[in-house]
Amino acid sequence: MELRALRYFVVVAEELHFGRAAERLRIVQPAVSQQVARLERELGVRLLARTSRSVRLTAAGERVLAAARETLAAAARVRVVAGEDAAELRIGVASCVTPRLDRALSRLREAERAAHPRLVSLPAAARLDAVRAGELDLAVVVGAVADETLTVERAWTEPLHAVLSAGHAAAGKPVLSLLDLDPRGLRLPTREIDPPLHDAILAALPVAPAVPPAGDTLNLLFDVGRDLNAWTLMPAEPLAGPRSDRHVSIPLDPPLSVDGHVVTARATPAACLRSYVDAFTD
Repeated sequence: MELRALRYFVVVAEELHFGRAAERLRIVQPAVSQQVARLERELGVRLLARTSRSVRLTAAGERVLAAARETLAAAARVRVVAGEDAAELRIGVASCVTPRLDRALSRLREAERAAHPRLVSLPAAARLDAVRAGELDLAVVVGAVADETLTVERAWTEPLHAVLSAGHAAAGKPVLSLLDLDPRGLRLPTREIDPPLHDAILAALPVAPAVPPAGDTLNLLFDVGRDLNAWTLMPAEPLAGPRSDRHVSIPLDPPLSVDGHVVTARATPAACLRSYVDAFTD
């Protein structure tokens, strides 16, 4: 039985769709189907009930899914503890590079047990899925993460800033109160793309507004930049780098903040987890 077959099965079980699973695995759909069928033959049970319209887990599939996740996590643990002095460390991150990420990579390379980090840029939800499937050793996520299948450790806290169009009436202020902003202008990333950040921002607001989804961060900033009444909240650190002249970033008073987390498989050794968290901590 190959770990690859277990990994493919876990992704299909999470997506309940062979096409989406193939996209996530970045391979062709027939390869996914072949590996899952091979696993079913080896185990002698049907794991997935398929129709032309749906895919669902069988009772055996539910049991195997739990065991497969444990096996992949254990394999990741073996890989870490038995790795070379400069073992590759697969880290799931957002698409932007921040001073914190640069500093963390240096710390990991220079640690007593040096690591060779390899960055994998994925949306937040896909980062968590990849850790579960054993495709990543850890993920860095900003926002609220509650998942009993993963180990989640808070590593830092950073302020939230208001991001406005450069033409917004409040764009020239040195600090902003939420009372200065029309709640109808708030835009947030679509929850399906970044559930942790979406939920953390809503939790930080005194009143949860009804806001239209704005897609990913790129589309969100595009919407804010072209609408003189629109605004959003974003973590301060990604805003410290180069950005468009169409936006301004303004601190809040009273301040709001969001936590950053390191997320690993449950089987990750405590010493390894501690070194990952220490790398990202202030």
